Amino acid sequence: MVKMKRLSNKNLGLLLTSAVLIGACNPLNKMAKNASAVSYTVSPNPLEMHADSVKLEIAGNYPPKYFNKKAVVTVTPVLKDAISGDVVKEFKSVTLIGEAAAGEGQKINYVSGGSFKYNDNVPYTSKMENVSLELTANASYKTKSKQLGESYKIGDGTIITPLLVQGDEKTILAKDKFTKTVPLTSTAEVNYLVNSSAVRPNETKDADVAAMVQFIKDGVANGYAFKNITTSAYASPEGEIALNENLANERAESASAIIAKELKKAKVEAAQDAAFFNNVGKGEDWMGFKDLMMKSSIKDKELILRILEMYPDVTKRELEIKNLAATYVEVADQILPKLRRSSMVLNVEIQSKTDEQLKTIGRSTPDSLNIEELLYAATLFDANDLSTKEALYAAATRVAASDWRGWNNLGYVKMVQNNLAEAKTNFEKAGSLDASSPIINNNLGAVSRLNGDKEKAKEYYAKASGAGSEVNYNKGIIDIMEGNYSSAAANMSGSKTFNEALAQLLNGSNSSALSTVDASNDKTTAAGYYLKAIIGARNNNKDMVLNNLATAFNKDASLKEKAKKDAEFIKFREAADFSKLFE
Repeated sequence: MVKMKRLSNKNLGLLLTSAVLIGACNPLNKMAKNASAVSYTVSPNPLEMHADSVKLEIAGNYPPKYFNKKAVVTVTPVLKDAISGDVVKEFKSVTLIGEAAAGEGQKINYVSGGSFKYNDNVPYTSKMENVSLELTANASYKTKSKQLGESYKIGDGTIITPLLVQGDEKTILAKDKFTKTVPLTSTAEVNYLVNSSAVRPNETKDADVAAMVQFIKDGVANGYAFKNITTSAYASPEGEIALNENLANERAESASAIIAKELKKAKVEAAQDAAFFNNVGKGEDWMGFKDLMMKSSIKDKELILRILEMYPDVTKRELEIKNLAATYVEVADQILPKLRRSSMVLNVEIQSKTDEQLKTIGRSTPDSLNIEELLYAATLFDANDLSTKEALYAAATRVAASDWRGWNNLGYVKMVQNNLAEAKTNFEKAGSLDASSPIINNNLGAVSRLNGDKEKAKEYYAKASGAGSEVNYNKGIIDIMEGNYSSAAANMSGSKTFNEALAQLLNGSNSSALSTVDASNDKTTAAGYYLKAIIGARNNNKDMVLNNLATAFNKDASLKEKAKKDAEFIKFREAADFSKLFE
């Protein structure tokens, strides 16, 4: 058995003194003991997600005579799950050093103390939604190391309200060119001998007059609506002014009488009204004379025109034309006879198929309609009748396969049906027919964004200018996703949608956001009430939070789990009436 020697009082005192001295030589103990004197502030608090990332800014302040001159402190922010306490994310560390310490780092003065600023930016993950932000401070002094106090909480996280953005990109239908009536005209001309208004028999047999007569017969057979006929008559400018004016009037009457006879024979009722006929005597045709001269091959035509333009007096000009006609046989033979004429324009309208006819044919034999009728017929059906619209647009791709509008509109229906793959196929087919169409580029951009390719979507939207307000709205969705809230609010302005309200809220306009969501189609949906609860939280309006959350939960019970973790409501979590919502 080994006997232990008793320590004398003197030796025991020496041992205790040594232990005290050893402790006194480790300044980290003092720093650890006074760790609570160090202050940290975090901004924002709670943390916020913007553009798929979380930014962290910390300001730390060390009091005077705290930070040992040779100490080195490594500060590391971490996110811990608010329920399990597990570390979710560790941010980068920052190194702080005393004024006499070796190495790199931000220096902190011993006598006066000091401060530091820290920032980091990390990608957001779903594990960061319901977390606490904590700090660990590990200090070293020579060969010794020590954690300065426990890991302690300095903030919460993470507000993820931008993720509420709805993927409701707006695609655009191509418009039809359908008209209720199609205007048609038939024209004919009657020529006269000099100083005569009598219609020669051979003039009534000319091809153009005969064609107008046949046009009248066809119009009656096909149910054309006869509107009017205008007869404009002229005289050649070599005669007296007064005579030419009367002569032009008489020629208008004589030419009109020919067609009036044919209209009466065909039993066109509209022609029984005198207002159907518009006879206009234009007098002498000086402008026609100049035009024909310039188009002619007459050798001295430019000289002739210059001479005539020297005489502003109409009587003198007529005399010169007479002289020219005598001198230049070409003028008399080639120019003047063409000016002695009556020009007739008969106007009719073809009545298009009625809306009911188009709907009936569209349901039964859509391929018998033309492209304009098909595109228009699709607009006659209720917005929810997607099957009929789809059939009509599919027919349009068969009837007019080279017209991009049918393919585009078929893609539009596929989008409404949430068939993104087929929508993309049809939009791409439309794009192959007209790659420059702003409408197609908008629609391809919407498909790209919904498929997760924001950059490609932005390329398409850049080529979609002029397609409509839908383009700006779609750009606004990307703006929200990228944290450009001011731009998003501007791009979505006036859309009266959930997303516009969200953009306004994220841009700091709480009152505008509330007005917009209440004017939107989401004003009575679970999503709409949830957004109004967030607006209430940001306005520190507890009743608004409770009432809107209660209604949102009633419409969609799954929102309870989201609200439990939502950092927007952190300040209300301890309230009994808030907790009661989740029972």
